Amino acid sequence: MNAPLKPIITISGKQLPIVEYMGNRVVTFAMIDEVHQRPEGTARKRFNDNRERFIEGEDYFKVCASEIRTHKICSISPKAHEDVILITESGYLMLTKSFTDDLAWQVQRQLVSSYFKVKELVQVFDPMKALSDPNALRGLLLGYSEKVIELEQKVEVMQPTIEAFDRIAKADGSFCLRDTANNLQMRQSDLIKWLQLNGWIYKRPGNTAWHGYSDKLQAGYLEHKTEVITRPDGSEKITEQVRVTPKGLTKLSKLLGNNND
Repeated sequence: MNAPLKPIITISGKQLPIVEYMGNRVVTFAMIDEVHQRPEGTARKRFNDNRERFIEGEDYFKVCASEIRTHKICSISPKAHEDVILITESGYLMLTKSFTDDLAWQVQRQLVSSYFKVKELVQVFDPMKALSDPNALRGLLLGYSEKVIELEQKVEVMQPTIEAFDRIAKADGSFCLRDTANNLQMRQSDLIKWLQLNGWIYKRPGNTAWHGYSDKLQAGYLEHKTEVITRPDGSEKITEQVRVTPKGLTKLSKLLGNNND
């Protein structure tokens, strides 16, 4: 299934995709260069020349390429591996304050009023105006569709984790590996393989029992349970079993919740 197309907004005759990150509308260097009709690389150079003046998390976000692709935040080259800089409204105004030509003033006003300063739908919805103004109705529908798509994607991503947490809430005490696999709705052999490959459990030479790595024990994800078994002949045998705690099951649900088939 193809990813839904991002809504488009027109600024000074240029069509720009609406890009959002961490609840903020943002723009890329390429978007700034395009809408201001500047040579490619102009905005990036201005940013790099004044890097110390920009505050990360306030004026810009630095996002790794894999996150950009995974969450389809914006379009980047398949070959890109460097972090992507996303500019917020405050960063944009700082970056372009030296753009003083007539076009710059026009673009800045449109971007701030039509792109960054987006009011909530309940505040801007005017039924009579929407019915009489096709452009207003189209803008309303685009904004509404964008919110619906965003919520649907969040629900789809979170659903496996929600179901896993519900099973944990009903659980009591620690779990053997078989019961842990049942709670995670996966095969025991697959769980054991994952735990072994990801540094949770191991076997000592000449021993068939699984043991937990010390860091997972100290973190409270695993525990060892010792039992004394009485043999038919009356002798006793001490066995040790690694078990997953509720905290460990919660951690595994987060790690595996979106990867189970």
